[in-house]
Amino acid sequence: MPPTGSETGVAAPLSGVRVLDLANEWGILAGNVLADLGADVVAVEPPAGSTARRLGPFRDDSGRAEDSLFWLAYARNKRGISLAIDTPDGLELLLRLVRDADVLIESFAPGWLAGIGLGYDVLAAANPRLIQVSVSPFGQDGPKANWPATDLTVTAASNYLLASGDPDRPPLHVPYHQAYLHAGTEAASGCLVAIRERRRSGLGQLVDVSAQEAMTSCTQSFILSSAWNDVSFFRLPPGPTRVKVGLSGVYPAKDGAVVIGFFFGSGLGPLAVKFMHWVYEEGMCDERDRDKDWVNYMALLNSGEETVEELDRVRGVLERFTSSKTKQELLEGSLSRGLLLSPAFTVKDVIESPQMAHRGYWQRTATGDKSVQYPGPFARFSASPLQYGPPAPSIGEHNAAILGGELGLGQRELEALAARGVV
Repeated sequence: MPPTGSETGVAAPLSGVRVLDLANEWGILAGNVLADLGADVVAVEPPAGSTARRLGPFRDDSGRAEDSLFWLAYARNKRGISLAIDTPDGLELLLRLVRDADVLIESFAPGWLAGIGLGYDVLAAANPRLIQVSVSPFGQDGPKANWPATDLTVTAASNYLLASGDPDRPPLHVPYHQAYLHAGTEAASGCLVAIRERRRSGLGQLVDVSAQEAMTSCTQSFILSSAWNDVSFFRLPPGPTRVKVGLSGVYPAKDGAVVIGFFFGSGLGPLAVKFMHWVYEEGMCDERDRDKDWVNYMALLNSGEETVEELDRVRGVLERFTSSKTKQELLEGSLSRGLLLSPAFTVKDVIESPQMAHRGYWQRTATGDKSVQYPGPFARFSASPLQYGPPAPSIGEHNAAILGGELGLGQRELEALAARGVV
């Protein structure tokens, strides 16, 4: 059964909204968000399964499509059918489903749906209220619309890689599929706006989402620096990098690592002064290090009064200090002093976080013969709290309920379609 609402008896925000989710990894999160909000999301996969099932990690390292943790995470709360929409029978069945749907999400190459007879004009003619959300690497039009792309190349094209990793080394790809997920989030947001507008006009519309543009928003506008005549962002060689960022960076702790913000200048330099006073109080440096003019240290480096080698020596002092304490001890000390320091959390740290445990964030859901731990709802609603429904569907799990129960196909018809590779 589709989700009907929360256990409080108050309908979920999108209760009653039907979504046909044809998206693979490029837009899979969009349907996930809508499902969490209470929409009845039906994942429509090819009979061989979505390409999103090929993405790991895999449960027990099996490599099997049904054990993809990517699929299990982002297809939860959805029902699922298998349908070869590039066949005449599959196309006709999808159009029948479209007539009663509110939203269709897809992430095929631009123009592919139109090429098989399912362009937006055809879908809108079948259901003028339909909102189509199209997710692609570079958008539905333009000279790059049909360029082949991966999460890595789209992240690079967004300029985001320029700021990642060590500045004096090649860029470092952010872990996991950030371009996919940002595109999915933007797609869900655009869909919600279109649903809101449809309440006024009664009409659907096409929402065109570019993963490159979604990732560009993560650059915090530095990509626009040249537009307002600012200095464009660029990667620096080793020496100037150490001068520019001061002693900021990753430092070892007894039980892992911490990230410290230790900058020069009138804005953040006073925090560096406070940090060195803390190190001195702990007996880990002498008065010479404590009393350096950290606020004006950039000028001292430029004049030659202080050297990069001296800066590196003080970095060693800080490393010995942080190595003498645990991440929690360093966090508590920095919080009490108002310093820029944060523990580098591992996956284990996040899972065992007392804060998340207090809020009941982690939830377990039965998947097959095992129980899987999932992240909890992305937002907490006081009147209509989000509730998780079924786990991610297996391939064609709800064919009988949806193609049979809703469209009226009999068992023999379903078997015949399966024999021809349609479902």
